Amino acid sequence: MLDATPLARAYARWRLFSLRRLDPAAAQEAALEALLKRAQDTRFGRAHGFAEIRHVAEYQRRVPLRTWEDFWREWWAGHFPRLEHVSWPGLIPYFAETSGTTSGTTRQIPVSREMVKANRRAALDVLAFHLAAWPESRVLKGRNFLLGGSTALTRLEKGVWAGDLSGIAAAEIPFWVRRRTFPPAKLALLGDWERKISALAPASLEAEVTSISGTPSWMLLFFSEIGRLRPGQKLGRIYPGLELVVHGGIGFEPYRAAFAEWLAGSRAETREVYAASEGFVAVADRGEGEGLRMLLDNGIFYEFVRPEALQERAPERCWIGNAEIGVEYALVLSTNAGLWSYVLGDTIRLVDREPPRLMVTGRVGWLLSVAGEHLIGEELDAAVAEAAATLGEQVADYTAAALPPRSGEPRAGHLFVVEIESTAGDVRESFAHALDAALTRTNDDYAAHRSGGFGLRPPEVVLAPPGTFAAWMQSRGKLGGQNKVPRVIRDEALLHELLRFIAERGGR
Repeated sequence: MLDATPLARAYARWRLFSLRRLDPAAAQEAALEALLKRAQDTRFGRAHGFAEIRHVAEYQRRVPLRTWEDFWREWWAGHFPRLEHVSWPGLIPYFAETSGTTSGTTRQIPVSREMVKANRRAALDVLAFHLAAWPESRVLKGRNFLLGGSTALTRLEKGVWAGDLSGIAAAEIPFWVRRRTFPPAKLALLGDWERKISALAPASLEAEVTSISGTPSWMLLFFSEIGRLRPGQKLGRIYPGLELVVHGGIGFEPYRAAFAEWLAGSRAETREVYAASEGFVAVADRGEGEGLRMLLDNGIFYEFVRPEALQERAPERCWIGNAEIGVEYALVLSTNAGLWSYVLGDTIRLVDREPPRLMVTGRVGWLLSVAGEHLIGEELDAAVAEAAATLGEQVADYTAAALPPRSGEPRAGHLFVVEIESTAGDVRESFAHALDAALTRTNDDYAAHRSGGFGLRPPEVVLAPPGTFAAWMQSRGKLGGQNKVPRVIRDEALLHELLRFIAERGGR
């Protein structure tokens, strides 16, 4: 197979030169102007006076914040599945099916042909940043392993299809790219995750894999399957040409140690992406943990709203021209698929302005605060990872929940359900102690409420046996692909279901 890396390197040089000249505020103003002009004759555009809007502030006055539920109820339900000139011009050909991470409700996210092209351009940005960091790269000499959900699509009506985002991408992939991807169509179509990874593992050994992309938790499950076929071998030996591991979808911190072990002795780099079903938001252009560079010229206009203000009638809405560094915001998108001031549900923090870079801190629904401690997803990830490292353990997955006061215990607290690959016997109490110490150091409000044991009781930990979360997700029909274990469970019935499941498997 012809090595296409030299061609990609020429594109990367041009793209990176363009990005160096990009003015963030001007790029976002231009993006909004183009979106409004394109959609001004849709039902939504006419209802909100898009043709008369001339600047960001006017757009924000005319277009209120909306959630998916708002769009579905007000604009999409009456026309679904044929959204034609509703909130985006033309017919929406695809819907990405995604489960709400906190609610579990399946949502249909419109994906226009313009969005498909934007996602493709964003993938090229990932490649451009990799080539800039690795001048001797030959990443397109081999296969790009896309570890996603089933690529099978369901026909909703003529010209309209629904399915996993990876399936939509596969349907639109250019022929010259298809020859450089893995798995082949027959394996990519498989929906049963256990059957899929059992088939993918031996087949991948016959492919010249140079990059792997996926969700960290599911990639680790796949690596375990590969490890059974190649006992004692790390990824660098299993895939000698591997040089890029692209991860996204959930926080990487709890999985960092496990990935480091799998990549020990390998030359491969890890690179994070922020690619939601609603749009491709950002790509790591520097090292891990240094922030993700926002894609400002790719069909999305961004707004930033403090999470606590989302329920207000007229919350303050910032944009890239006036958003502050270091402040936690809920991210809001207007896109070339017909989302307008759409509350994505993720929380972020800007860490740079020139160019704008962000860190994903969690989900709006992932806040744990039973006594005013306000623990966010980023802090939960960091504390669980630190507690595991303190004990020399590796985290496979975890979830957390609030614990109300109970009889004889007036203090509220937190429950952490953690799956670790422990060989040291019962480390539950040690893990809870290390977790408490990490949270105390990470969050000042938590430390204040734990001081003297007065406001919060110590965290409680349930250790789940290896494989528990995968088995639980499978029992709910949510194994693999873009499905994710919720970082915070607010549904009491769902929490009890998980705890019963763990008890049956011998958890402690």
